[in-house]
Amino acid sequence: MTGPDLTSSTGRSFRPWQDISLSVADRVDALLQEMTLEEKVGQLGSRWIGNDMQADQDQDPEPGDQSENALNVAPMQDAFAASGSVPFEEAIRHGLGHLTRVFGSAPLTVAEGAAEVVRLQHEVVKHSRLGIPALVHEECLTGFTTYGATVYPAAIAWGATFDPDIVERMAAAIGRDMRDVGVHQGLSPVLDVVRDYRWGRVEETMGEDPYLVAMLGAAYVRGLQSAGVIATLKHFAGYSASRAARNHGPVPMGRRELMDMILPAFETAVAEGGARSVMNSYSDVDGVPAAADSWLLTDLLRGEWGFTGTVVSDYWAVPFLATMHQVAGDTEEAGVQALTAGIDVELPDTLGFGQHLAERVRRGELPESLVDRAARRLLTQKVELGLLDPDWTPEKSVAGAPDVDLDSPGNRALARELAERSIVLLDAGTALPLLGEGRTEPRRVAVVGPCADEPRTFMGCYAFPNHVLPRHPGLGLGVAAPSLLDALRAELPDAELVHERGCDVSGDDRSGFAAALRATRESDLCVAVVGDLAGLFGQGTSGEGCDAEDLRLPGVQADLLAELTATGTPVVVVVVSGRPYALGEVHGRAAALVQAFMPGEEGGAAVAGVLSGRVQPGGKLPVQIPRGPGGQPGTYLQPPLGSNSHGISNLDPTPLFPFGHGASYTTFEVDDLVISDAEVPTDGEFTVSVRVRNTGGRAGEEVVQLYLHDVLAQVTRPMRQLTGFARVRLEPGASARATFAVHADRTAFTGRDLRRVVEPGDVEVFVGTSASDLPCRGRVRLTGSPRHVGHGRRLATPVDVTPAQHD
Repeated sequence: MTGPDLTSSTGRSFRPWQDISLSVADRVDALLQEMTLEEKVGQLGSRWIGNDMQADQDQDPEPGDQSENALNVAPMQDAFAASGSVPFEEAIRHGLGHLTRVFGSAPLTVAEGAAEVVRLQHEVVKHSRLGIPALVHEECLTGFTTYGATVYPAAIAWGATFDPDIVERMAAAIGRDMRDVGVHQGLSPVLDVVRDYRWGRVEETMGEDPYLVAMLGAAYVRGLQSAGVIATLKHFAGYSASRAARNHGPVPMGRRELMDMILPAFETAVAEGGARSVMNSYSDVDGVPAAADSWLLTDLLRGEWGFTGTVVSDYWAVPFLATMHQVAGDTEEAGVQALTAGIDVELPDTLGFGQHLAERVRRGELPESLVDRAARRLLTQKVELGLLDPDWTPEKSVAGAPDVDLDSPGNRALARELAERSIVLLDAGTALPLLGEGRTEPRRVAVVGPCADEPRTFMGCYAFPNHVLPRHPGLGLGVAAPSLLDALRAELPDAELVHERGCDVSGDDRSGFAAALRATRESDLCVAVVGDLAGLFGQGTSGEGCDAEDLRLPGVQADLLAELTATGTPVVVVVVSGRPYALGEVHGRAAALVQAFMPGEEGGAAVAGVLSGRVQPGGKLPVQIPRGPGGQPGTYLQPPLGSNSHGISNLDPTPLFPFGHGASYTTFEVDDLVISDAEVPTDGEFTVSVRVRNTGGRAGEEVVQLYLHDVLAQVTRPMRQLTGFARVRLEPGASARATFAVHADRTAFTGRDLRRVVEPGDVEVFVGTSASDLPCRGRVRLTGSPRHVGHGRRLATPVDVTPAQHD
């Protein structure tokens, strides 16, 4: 047992586990010795008061509510709410691990949310013997998911920036806002690597390349945790590769593909980002659900990677082992399986991790060491966060709330910068930019399409206006978010703008076509704005549970575009979406093509600025744009037989626009490739440098991209794989040299024996501006013996950009 109470300099007594002069480990040891078995089990659970509100509202829905599923913000939330949870006082009787989404379940002001955090924390402290506070978690994928908080671009738009620095700055801003109102953990970033564009949650990812996702994900982790908020890596692992792209679907993936395509982003976020929490995937991989996979959650994550943080369950993933996967007989058995596998805290409510665990320990059916293991991990974080310091109070935890502006001018400026950097100019065609030298400003512009005057299309499914506010239709968006139509009116003040919706985002109603076509024929130019409206569980065209049968634009939007482009009026097509759609039919008929991946509350001005030419586009595709709507799944990371196999298959998977593509209103050249060594050992390093020049008349940014290809390997390897990138800003006529330091570890892959290996042999080197535009090509030979590598291998490719004199 612990020693006697201590006394602070102010005369206040405190327990040894509150002694800040002790190490974190010693404080946790002292607390665990003090705790009963039931109290340790209590730390493994959580409580979602907001889900009680769900049950109440289902009984008496508000006017304007949609279907029952439309009210859900988590899978089967309505079912779990209806089944009821134990009263809050009973749930906290032995202590509590987490409080779930105090701010994110209903529209609350900062003051109301902070007051609720204080109230609930006082209850937790008062009703548990040791008075241990709960850790408060919230969603933060497109910003702090709460009423009135900045809605940043969706994660797929972060991918389009190819810019870890801006992602880190955004995450730090999100973390500061959360910290100031008493939140300790954010359930982001999503590190799922896209494997099938039809999956509804593509919008939540950062793209289809493991290295791009790894670099941006690690940056997000560093940013959020710099503010003192724990980042949570999800969904660990394989979720994005479900069969037929169905949410929660089984993942027919072998261990080697999992290790080479899915896991590196998570490993990098642990090693390079210092992530302190991981959330399991809902899916099973080759028949084993992640929530019950001890190889994944313990052997790999902790044994090989050295992860020391907490593993939290995705919402209801523990009972899903019984109800959905049917690998456990009931919820209690599911809890035993999940705890044994390595889940430490059950979210969002305690079902499988209840007090039956203590009873099983006493009956000798469950080792107490498993309970201690999980409790130690969570208590360690509570000590690190200061929750167990002697001067901690619920009021102090929200001390920053009175001064916080969740949608501050600084936040909005950052959201605007990120949005502008994410817009991808697919093809300037004959129409863009609308303004500038040699251009005649259009006098009359038809702005048509279902996304033209609907700012919610700029926001992802985890943005509060799309995530929670459909339940509260009278509250608007909670933030200022001009539509593209609004922004174009400001951008083109001398033009007459005529708006016609044309059709809805989904559905087959064509009654608006005639008005849209008439407006287009009577105008000098048409801006057609099509794409997605995010929602949840079938209530949107993109988002969680909103998967697509194919990659044709939703509803009748493709038909609207076909008729608009047949009018003879130039049509600029803007796609605002969470996934890439097939644009082969419209390309060549449109006067220009622009892709905006859900650019957030400042997206209207960002897109309008790109259209006018005020903003120089510099976004790059984090996913390919397909030519046709079928033939899925397919990403650029393909071995030889995954690419266009002439004479073998009649299906050509070549995309319309490749990974990494993005045009500009200036021109760049990449040349003068220099590779430092023709041969290096399998534990050596070589450099790859190129010159990038702005050969146009405007300042701009180019993303220089390095790809490698293992020419001969024991298993099939991708024909191109991104290994490094650098965003380079150049004035007209200026040049710079980008130098990549490539360690042989960056060629490692998982061999037939499932060990990661660097093999001797030739490696092709490609440098350019997309996976297809690679003017610089060379070769390096790795020499010596095969070398097996593990977690300590080099995970990143450093790059140095040195400005040069004007040529």
